[in-house]
Amino acid sequence: MKSAAEAKLQPIERSSIAPTPARIWTELSILFRIQFAIIRDSWVWVVLMATMFPLTTLLFMRFFVENPTKEAMIQMIAGNMIFGLLVMGLNAMAQEISWQKHDGHFTFYASLPISKLNFVIAILLRGLMSTLPSFVLLALFGQWMYDIQFHFSWALPLVAILALASVVGIGVCMGFWSPNHQLTNMLAQALMMLITFLSPVMVSIDQLPLPIQWISYLLPTTYAAEALRGAMLTGWSHDVMINCIVLLGFAIVSITATLKLANWRISR
Repeated sequence: MKSAAEAKLQPIERSSIAPTPARIWTELSILFRIQFAIIRDSWVWVVLMATMFPLTTLLFMRFFVENPTKEAMIQMIAGNMIFGLLVMGLNAMAQEISWQKHDGHFTFYASLPISKLNFVIAILLRGLMSTLPSFVLLALFGQWMYDIQFHFSWALPLVAILALASVVGIGVCMGFWSPNHQLTNMLAQALMMLITFLSPVMVSIDQLPLPIQWISYLLPTTYAAEALRGAMLTGWSHDVMINCIVLLGFAIVSITATLKLANWRISR
């Protein structure tokens, strides 16, 4: 005869093996609200920090680049939008998750009957919430500052979402991988600067040395910047589609790697 405790545990075990859509939605909504509450009180600082450095670089380029073409202006604006993604999506998210991991914050989530996938998706949504405002603000500032008009089409939000997902995915993956907080802190900041200034984010890929060009093809920011420039100039095209497919691949790989690294129920 089964005990009352075993009888209560059985439905939980079955639901964890084959979760229903209603349960998945409930888990995601609760986890999303938890992540939203974390940044709700500090969203002003989040937006300020994500916007300040790229906007300063954009102003510098505006004052010191004489008579740029429309293509050059779009390249500078798109590059600084990607810079904003790196500040929050890669640098800040990697450090924040690393700090939570080593400070034992995930013990709370480990006590809940939730799916690891839903937990990772909620973290990714938090990263998107942190980066999207500065991404939009930099686009508006750039358009006003350079007095140009973007080619607005359905391709632009699609490219923006895929660019956000691919960069934030790497930041989240780094945070869960983190062997210690100090190493993650240094690595995230170094990667942010190297990717911004030594990959085709601010400049076109043919302006870089050949070895750096080869390395650039391994970075999602290369395809994000190319897709963003193409969407702003001409809208949807074959090149934009190819870059979007690659960005989708980066997002899937980063989410899969994060699921492997997110051993938040186990202390190692």
